[in-house]
Amino acid sequence: MLSISNLHVAYGQSEVLHGLNVSVAPNEIVAIMGRNGMGKTTLMKSLMGILPTRSGSVKMDGAELGAMQSYERVAKGLAYVPQGRMIFSTMTVKENIETGLVVRGESEVPGSIYELFPVLLEMKNRRGGNLSGGQQQQLAIARALATQPKVLLLDEPTEGIQPSIIKEMARTLKRIRDQRGLSIVVSEQVLSFALDVADRVLVIENGEIVRDDPRASVDAAQISKYLSV
Repeated sequence: MLSISNLHVAYGQSEVLHGLNVSVAPNEIVAIMGRNGMGKTTLMKSLMGILPTRSGSVKMDGAELGAMQSYERVAKGLAYVPQGRMIFSTMTVKENIETGLVVRGESEVPGSIYELFPVLLEMKNRRGGNLSGGQQQQLAIARALATQPKVLLLDEPTEGIQPSIIKEMARTLKRIRDQRGLSIVVSEQVLSFALDVADRVLVIENGEIVRDDPRASVDAAQISKYLSV
């Protein structure tokens, strides 16, 4: 569903990603783990076309994304929940979700989205900025789902969220995958969340993938070493 081949990404002269190769199967949830500054957010932004790539290929469902603008990638089926959520704080919950409908030419928020996130239905006329961190994260995911993606990218979704909500989020992401049949790529530093949600766990270190393990054979102690400062 998503194929990243020999991806090189740089900020000016400073290369951050050094020839990354990652493949994500249909309906698979992949967690990409690593400390801050190792290249997780750079990877997410380059996949969305926010950062230009120096070389390499990104294909989704067989289509090359490299030359596409961000909005064209969204129309193709790639959705992105950025680090820090980036919701529109002065707009209502309903209006935030509606911004995701534009790419599909729709205007009515599907009931299936409120079914996944009942709290958003209760608060649909409340301003986004008045929601808790966990509720804002649900809103950001709901907005991304409104674009009807094939692949959902989440950059550090657990950041600033309390542990009880993190558990709930893992369950919700699995439910989204099972109900909608999409692939999910999540960048993360919280190992317990990655192990709850992912089918495969990758570790990125200094812009390179250094581990790629199926969930069943993950050595938590080994991965923890890469996450400790």
